[in-house]
Amino acid sequence: MKFTIDWLKDHLDTEASNAEIIDTLTMVGLEVEEVEDQAKALAPFVTAYVISAEKHPNADKLKLCKVDTGSGEPVQVVCGAPNARTGMKGVFAAPGSYIPGSDFTLQKGVIRGEASNGMLCSERELLLSEDHDGIIELPEDAPVGVPYTDYAGIDGVVIDIAITPNRGDCTGVYGIARDLAAAGIGELKDGSVKPVPSSSAETPSIELRFPGSDNPACLMFAGRLVKNIKNGPSPDWLQQRLIAVGLRPINALVDITNYVSLDRGRPLHVYDADKLKGQMHVRMAENGESFLGLDGKTHTLDETMCVVADDNGVLGLGGVLGGEDTGCTEETTNVLIECAFWDPMSIAQTGRKTGIVTDARYRLERNVDPAFVEPGLELATQLVLDFCGGEAAKPFIAGKAEAPETIIDFPLSEIKRLTGLDIKFPEIKAFLTRLGFWVTGSGDVVKVAVPSWRADVEQKADLVEEVMRMAGVDRVPVDPLPRLSSVAPKMLTVIQNRRRIARRALAARGLDEAVTWSFIEHEHAVAFGGGGQDLQLANPIASELTDMRPSLLPGLISAARRNSHRGFGELGLFEVGQVFENDTPEGQHNHATGLRTGTARFGATGRHWRHKAEKVDVFEAKADAAAVLEALGFDTSTVQVVAEPATWSHPGRGGRFQLGPKRIIAWFGEVHPRLLAEMDIAGPVAAFEIDLDAIPEPKVKPTKAKPALDVSDLMAVKRDFAFVVDRSVEAAKIVKSARGADKGLITDVTVFDLFEGASLGEDRKSVAIEVTLQPKDKTLTDAEIEAVGNSIVAAVEKATGGALRG
Repeated sequence: MKFTIDWLKDHLDTEASNAEIIDTLTMVGLEVEEVEDQAKALAPFVTAYVISAEKHPNADKLKLCKVDTGSGEPVQVVCGAPNARTGMKGVFAAPGSYIPGSDFTLQKGVIRGEASNGMLCSERELLLSEDHDGIIELPEDAPVGVPYTDYAGIDGVVIDIAITPNRGDCTGVYGIARDLAAAGIGELKDGSVKPVPSSSAETPSIELRFPGSDNPACLMFAGRLVKNIKNGPSPDWLQQRLIAVGLRPINALVDITNYVSLDRGRPLHVYDADKLKGQMHVRMAENGESFLGLDGKTHTLDETMCVVADDNGVLGLGGVLGGEDTGCTEETTNVLIECAFWDPMSIAQTGRKTGIVTDARYRLERNVDPAFVEPGLELATQLVLDFCGGEAAKPFIAGKAEAPETIIDFPLSEIKRLTGLDIKFPEIKAFLTRLGFWVTGSGDVVKVAVPSWRADVEQKADLVEEVMRMAGVDRVPVDPLPRLSSVAPKMLTVIQNRRRIARRALAARGLDEAVTWSFIEHEHAVAFGGGGQDLQLANPIASELTDMRPSLLPGLISAARRNSHRGFGELGLFEVGQVFENDTPEGQHNHATGLRTGTARFGATGRHWRHKAEKVDVFEAKADAAAVLEALGFDTSTVQVVAEPATWSHPGRGGRFQLGPKRIIAWFGEVHPRLLAEMDIAGPVAAFEIDLDAIPEPKVKPTKAKPALDVSDLMAVKRDFAFVVDRSVEAAKIVKSARGADKGLITDVTVFDLFEGASLGEDRKSVAIEVTLQPKDKTLTDAEIEAVGNSIVAAVEKATGGALRG
């Protein structure tokens, strides 16, 4: 919402400085977003006298002007304006001046062989109007060489404030002045509107056609016919005000509607009465009905939208946009002024459906004052008579809009309880009274009647807010929170903590976090186990984003593809977010998912002279998943690792962590080449998915003192074993059986070599493991070490059917 200080002072009698007004606006909740000083923007421009204007020797449409700028020697200017002539006075811009209307900085130049050291400006170049047919012409008695802002009295300060959706009363300058007056910045001037006498007997009518509707889209329609007008430019003061707030003056009739809308927050519309046919009426549109709007576009309507119509069809979209067919032009002589009260919800729904954004919609969907319908019509009528002349008929009104009679029992103690402010009743009553509320009573609880323009005030907490706004938020006391007598409980839930830990663990492994859409293409959803009807969106934000995602991988793969197409083919990405198995709450799971592409291995990405650039594989994905599980406090040595890949994984190059066939914790593997081809990304891509919800919650144990650290001071002993087994035997089986041979001494078992060759036999392999023995009480003898070794060999041979390699 933009307005000028001068405009504000039409309704506010104040001696406050601009800075005080700006600070108070923010303090009362009308946050100032921008302040523009018009005089500063036009400071470089000065009045000037054209000593001579002769034809350019090398151009028929240009003139060579000698200009007196009041600063000494005359300057030469090449000018193309048709009205440039000897003896006129205008506005001059020197080189280096910024021209706001054309958005460039003026430089010295040579035009058709002649030097030009400045320019004579038009009104559009100074943002004074849209007139660009010629340069500005000043009166003969205008002084020369003075700043143009001083001569024209342009010293306006434009303020742009943010209006919250509940403050429809402040979409007009008068409402803003009311708030400032209530806060003590001056006195509010009388804003009452006198009725305009009728001078014509002819009075049209309108019908509200909402049969059987308990909640009509238009509650009240007031109109007035004004005949024999002469439409033309509006007065200079009105044009300057509209230009200052970013509106383009068009003609007197249109400018009046814009002015009343901005000044009083009361949108209006004016029809060319001679273009209306038959009975005007307001109704719901018919499905498929259309009209040509003032925005130059044809809009197709449906039965949920309210229209103003006559016997020929739709005239405009009620409260949102007028029609071009009945718009006013310079030839208009008879007009019908409309001032109506529309249902705010209907206006908002229509605006969202059509995508039409207008000043009228902006105000009406925020709920304007229903008591100002008739005064708004009278105000507009008087302005039309003042600017265009004519004869006003008697007003006609259909329907009735009444503000709800809201009376609130207001306990004064609520102010102290909700804000901490200690304010006495006389000050409270003064604040509310100046805001337009009616206050009666003198005890601890008073009655407050809400004015018609404040439909947003419904309860006692709203009144507390009004008092706090006027008193000043800076008066609210700042008190520290009370100290707790015990240790504060945990604030994060288990799943919140897991999401945080998973992010940190994956970032520590060199992966970059991504945030992707929760919806994906239908084909991708099907490929990753989704695509059901229950997860398809009824109103997708884009034609290709139709399904809720069953996995985070499609989004990550798409992100990797976009990076690859831009030259970043070696990268690791992860995301922690929700996936959807079905449309029930139980079907939503929290997953931590990551992928690596190309050679983006942990700790060794890309080519290097010291080592070979190895591509990512299933083991890289397994290591990432295991690292997250370990960070979450889950012992991966106790979990089952099954060589059964996910549906998206390459056969034989994927697996999963599980606590049983029905409780799968994570999947890992290389993405299937078919999926990579469908998603247009080069392989390999190694990925993993962890279901954070499937991890068992830690058991709550009674608090006990931690035992002392038990570390042996004896040296560990390591022994290597190589077993020849069938190729189908999993290495994990060898590790598990070796570890169980002597749980007291064996602290670690790792695989360090794998060999396959013809010397071992067909479908045979050799797996070498390193076993760590950690004595605690005494140093092990050779015999004891040999005995443990024999136990290991026996255990592995029994579990796998293999044999110790000779």
